[in-house]
Amino acid sequence: MRIITVSREFGSGGRELGKRIADILGFEYYDKEIVSRITGMSGIDEKEVERILESHPWINTRLSFNSSLSVDMATQVNHEELLRQQRFVIESIGRSGKDCVIVGRSADLLLKEYKPFNIFVCADMEHKMKRCMERAPEGEDFTMKELESSIKRIDKDRARRRNAISKLKWGDPKAYHIVVNTSGWEIKELAPVVAEYAKLWFERSKDLD
Repeated sequence: MRIITVSREFGSGGRELGKRIADILGFEYYDKEIVSRITGMSGIDEKEVERILESHPWINTRLSFNSSLSVDMATQVNHEELLRQQRFVIESIGRSGKDCVIVGRSADLLLKEYKPFNIFVCADMEHKMKRCMERAPEGEDFTMKELESSIKRIDKDRARRRNAISKLKWGDPKAYHIVVNTSGWEIKELAPVVAEYAKLWFERSKDLD
């Protein structure tokens, strides 16, 4: 069994890179599919599942006199329960024994025992903003300043989630087998190269076992 995990900065093209690598290697691909499984287990709407999993109780819980403590506590309970369900889904993917690519969700840490090939995808702010604008839903209205602020916030949240469960910081090259900077590149150009690198890494790892 060969597992590839993809951690990425928002707007860097990590999701697309992961999908293209999976297609090239003939691997299963897991991203939104994980959320769909959690939705089936929890009965919570898919968008709400994503929103809760992307949040941090220690950030989003509002303990002011004007807020509803019961609602905030419910959000935290949901967050913890959904995290457990997410872990269950990801671990079940590992137990399935299938070759696969998993995007995000700390899969590199949760499936560490399976010795996955871990990728971190990054890009400079200019290219991340460009990619986001090219893929924005029609009619979405935002300023460049708002977009940059949103990208920084999302990346900061991802870093906090990772750093809460690992000694190696999010994006630290030592935590991954390869760091891919997509600035100035088309993802379709990079995917075959990274896929071949991963393929060679698995072959070498097998020889070393």
